[in-house]
Amino acid sequence: MPTKILVADDDPAILDCLQMFLTAEGYQVDCLADAAQITTNYSRSNLPDLILLDIWMSGSSGKEVCLRLKKHRLFKKVPILLVSAHQDTAKIAREIGADGYLLKPFDINDLRSLVKKFDKS
Repeated sequence: MPTKILVADDDPAILDCLQMFLTAEGYQVDCLADAAQITTNYSRSNLPDLILLDIWMSGSSGKEVCLRLKKHRLFKKVPILLVSAHQDTAKIAREIGADGYLLKPFDINDLRSLVKKFDKS
């Protein structure tokens, strides 16, 4: 079964790009434009194996969402990678317990390498 990756970003172009690339790499990809929906769209039986989460989103901030997920009984062990153009992304990732980060604009090879670290297939 392929690794299931959830991408949460409010930019449709980023969602499309990540979905096309990750699907071509053999991953199962779900996309959400509203990260606040993560806990309502998944149950124990269909949790993602990895979450790519933007920091700056309309509605809920990725920082708040990450903090909530890391405390949530179902999601606390799901790795979360912050994907952002924010200059302090590395610091923010450490402070909120994210498992890694990727700076926008990102190199596709950096994305590939980072995602492979969490590949469960």
